[in-house]
Amino acid sequence: MTVSTIAVLDYGSGNLHSATRALARTGARVEVTSDHKVALAADGLVVPGVGAFAACMEGLRAVRGERIIGQRLAGGRPVLGICVGMQILFDRGVEFGVEAEGCGEWPGTVERLQAEVLPHMGWNTVEAPAGSTLFAGIDPGTRFYFVHSYAAQTWDMPPSERLAPPLLTWADHGGKFLAAVENGALSATQFHPEKSGDAGAELLRNWVNSL
Repeated sequence: MTVSTIAVLDYGSGNLHSATRALARTGARVEVTSDHKVALAADGLVVPGVGAFAACMEGLRAVRGERIIGQRLAGGRPVLGICVGMQILFDRGVEFGVEAEGCGEWPGTVERLQAEVLPHMGWNTVEAPAGSTLFAGIDPGTRFYFVHSYAAQTWDMPPSERLAPPLLTWADHGGKFLAAVENGALSATQFHPEKSGDAGAELLRNWVNSL
């Protein structure tokens, strides 16, 4: 049996140790790295992220992480973003009136949730679509762990005649927001699978098994 190799991108942001431990429990060989060759050669790349959108983008650019992501996707090589690691995949983020440019892999803007209580911290259910790889075998009422005040709240990508439509998973906290996206080689979750117990472990296992 072939063991998948996973690179966890180290750009100064993200819960690297928790993510690494959770991925290692899937049976994969995991390495935390900012080295281009290692990140490009791995079977899967995980992009974690915590904190502010602009700060994460600054750290990502410092290690040319946006190029690593772009090069992998150009070759159909899987990438998984987690929390702010999902947010930075969009065109831009707006926090406290400051707009920052993202990686631009998906159109749209990450903005503050329209909820009375922020941050959105704790367990919440999600609405996963039929045919999802990430949520395969996971009960519809399962809760995942969120910690965030910002999210993408619309999906603006027009349908493509060449590519299969993305699979969008939604959650609600003061209004609908994207909890996960599966778009060919690029997947992401707004919640933290590494902090989501058995359900999160199953989701990571599903992703690793799909590599």
